[in-house]
Amino acid sequence: MNRTLLYRLYDKIENKICPGLKYSQYFYEDVLKEGLGKGSVWLDLGCGHHVLPLWRGEQEKELVGQTRIAVGLDYDLRSLLHHRSIRNRVCGNISSLPFREGVFDLVTANMVVEHLDKPDVQYREIFRTLKPGGAFIFHTPNAYGYTTISARVIPESLKAGFIKILDGRPSEDVFKTYYRSNTESQIRKLAQETGFEVVSIRYIASSAKFAVILPFAFLELFWIRLLLTRSFRSLRTNLIVTLQKPFPLR
Repeated sequence: MNRTLLYRLYDKIENKICPGLKYSQYFYEDVLKEGLGKGSVWLDLGCGHHVLPLWRGEQEKELVGQTRIAVGLDYDLRSLLHHRSIRNRVCGNISSLPFREGVFDLVTANMVVEHLDKPDVQYREIFRTLKPGGAFIFHTPNAYGYTTISARVIPESLKAGFIKILDGRPSEDVFKTYYRSNTESQIRKLAQETGFEVVSIRYIASSAKFAVILPFAFLELFWIRLLLTRSFRSLRTNLIVTLQKPFPLR
């Protein structure tokens, strides 16, 4: 059975068990729309091949097109060469961003923060390159979410295989994770240490990870239904965070 058909069947099951549930990437896309303006100078960190999921190509082009300048940064040159929408691409490291101080209105990271090995250093670099009043928006797994806990106990030798089955991603697009900025307490501590103000930390329940394995997806959706209640909010699988560089005091 092909993946397209499996996803169609999954959608029907999801609508029955968790009506109104959305994939976390759609929430992230909505936050980007709010954060970007016509005159924005935008840096997307760990941009890889694309900013939004593969099937949101037109929407991604619209987001990039509404900015004054969009820049993508990634340390993987192969990914940069194949990026579909951002023309201004830089091969570099988040620990030492090759930009002057106060350049960007917005810095974003979509499923990248979990890969930061020295988030205090990397937060400071992001802070440095933002204009006063500029925002750092990121979408990342919640360290207390069941998908993250599962990913952390799976041996590295097996992880790429699982990701290929569940997400369709090839092994060369799987990178080491650290989860050092993936809880609310970690984020608030890092923000305080690096000068950021916390605007919002949203807990997001996303679609079933086992969508292409329907018997597992069926059981998973009942757990997700619990996550949608306020009591289980802190165990939702994803975080969407907005931090802001404050204006200097006068």
